[in-house]
Amino acid sequence: MKNIIFRRRSIRRFLNKPVEEEKLDRILRAGMQAPSAHNNQRWEFIVVTDKEKRIALSQFGMYTGMIEQAPVAIIILGKYDNEALNPWFAQDLGACTENILLQIVEEGLGGCWMGFYPNQDMVEKVNKYFGVPENVMPFGVVALGYSLDENHFIDRYDASKVHYNKY
Repeated sequence: MKNIIFRRRSIRRFLNKPVEEEKLDRILRAGMQAPSAHNNQRWEFIVVTDKEKRIALSQFGMYTGMIEQAPVAIIILGKYDNEALNPWFAQDLGACTENILLQIVEEGLGGCWMGFYPNQDMVEKVNKYFGVPENVMPFGVVALGYSLDENHFIDRYDASKVHYNKY
């Protein structure tokens, strides 16, 4: 299948090759095209290309190790609304993150999404290390780059999980 939705996989191994700025720009633009509740668009991003910062970030959680070898990590942030976390922020940032993941495949790259929120320990580590303001919540991070593994179709459809008109 050629459709990127069906080819997207979590890629955890990357070539030691930088990602072009124009590709990063399109990836970030795709994230910002996501729908958001009341069109609030409360997302912000930290693009991490510095090797030392990626090494530090790779040690923030149990499953973040692949960030060290990825040439880029994008931290997805949600900005608070009037000092309160918007109740729809997780849906908004989830849609934003999925757009980023799909555009990564469109660009011929691979990527993997790892969550920070609601793990308070990880949130605090990101806040402290990257100087994130109090009114901004680290939601997750996407490691990305040229992949050692191929994005390919795996059929995950399961008809037993589809219900019409009632459970």
